[in-house]
Amino acid sequence: MTMQPNSSRVAMMSGASRGIGAAICDRLAASGWQLSLGMRQPVATGDALVHPYDMAAEGAEIGWVDATVARFGRIDAIICSAGVLVAKSVVEATDAEMEEMLAVNLRAPQRLARAAWPHLAASGQGRVVIISSLSGIRVASAGSGAYAVTKHAVTALAHGLRHAGWDQGIRATAICPGYVATDMGKAAATDRVDAAQMTQPADIAHLVEVALDLPNTASVAEVAVNWQPEGRL
Repeated sequence: MTMQPNSSRVAMMSGASRGIGAAICDRLAASGWQLSLGMRQPVATGDALVHPYDMAAEGAEIGWVDATVARFGRIDAIICSAGVLVAKSVVEATDAEMEEMLAVNLRAPQRLARAAWPHLAASGQGRVVIISSLSGIRVASAGSGAYAVTKHAVTALAHGLRHAGWDQGIRATAICPGYVATDMGKAAATDRVDAAQMTQPADIAHLVEVALDLPNTASVAEVAVNWQPEGRL
């Protein structure tokens, strides 16, 4: 049985199974959003639509978009939270490692935005939020260089989408955090940083909700989120 369209806003989100994505999912669900979650290995998540989605597979986003519209009748936002980190310099990173990061960090959000574009435009206030990184606006070390290349591209993607969709009411924001207390963040920081000092996933979820709720007259292309004075780590 196909559900009838409803007045609640609908967000598609990748990377919702853990970390920052799970926190965003919880916050938006509590705020009344209808959620469509793309997962490589789908698991039941409340009232959300959960759909198989392999970010590295070209065309995987099309079936997910179609299923979302069939279920909810609309798409008001896409949120790209999934990411891959290979901690190597631009000299050390192999072609395969760069390809993996580019496929997940950059090409998957671009493809999803393209597939959902007509529905975001129909909303009149379509929103795209991409979780980038402080590595998307600076390069802090040699070991973060390869990752930073992909995240700089992600931040540029948000700017490009904002320009492309401006006249249709589509706004795009790159959220650029430093260390966040997730499995990835704690692994990257090793034993140098107490997780309690890091930015918390709920902090990022709050910022995502703010970006989604801003009116068309207050577009924010990128938000840098520091957990400490910049420059020490």
